[in-house]
Amino acid sequence: MKKIILISIAMLGSCAKQSPIYDATTTVVSHDEMEASKTRNKNLNNEERHQIQEWIKGQDKKYYPMGMNYWVDIENLASEPKKNDGEKVSYTYDIYDFDMVKLYEDAKQIKDQELGKFDDLRPVEDAVRHMKKGSEATLLIPSALAFGSYGDNDKISSDMPIIVKIKTL
Repeated sequence: MKKIILISIAMLGSCAKQSPIYDATTTVVSHDEMEASKTRNKNLNNEERHQIQEWIKGQDKKYYPMGMNYWVDIENLASEPKKNDGEKVSYTYDIYDFDMVKLYEDAKQIKDQELGKFDDLRPVEDAVRHMKKGSEATLLIPSALAFGSYGDNDKISSDMPIIVKIKTL
């Protein structure tokens, strides 16, 4: 009986249609494929937002939504003076999953990064633009703004929301 159940589960799993993930270098994608991708991304984003909001409810700390679709633990951060493109900033950060497991042993350190020419996560640049020197923040970032459908090809898997603990230097 157990074998029948296992075989049935395996057969059902193999019938489930996975949405294809396209490489950004793919040049020809049909309209139907684009619509399916948009729908998948919209549904994933809604699901992650809901999961992050539920996670926030279980925390002692408060988190505040930012206009870019991530959360930060600094109230009214967006109302702080904003640094301009061309200004240089230095900062360090660690990346965690939502079980608070630190994903990389060493913090990522950025020295004298010119705003507007970032090679980093967009929410990190957005937060750093408003943070004062020496301040710290925790960012809750949905996968679409983190490492997306590909992950980082190391410890961050595809479609994985992350937590970034950042400190400006």
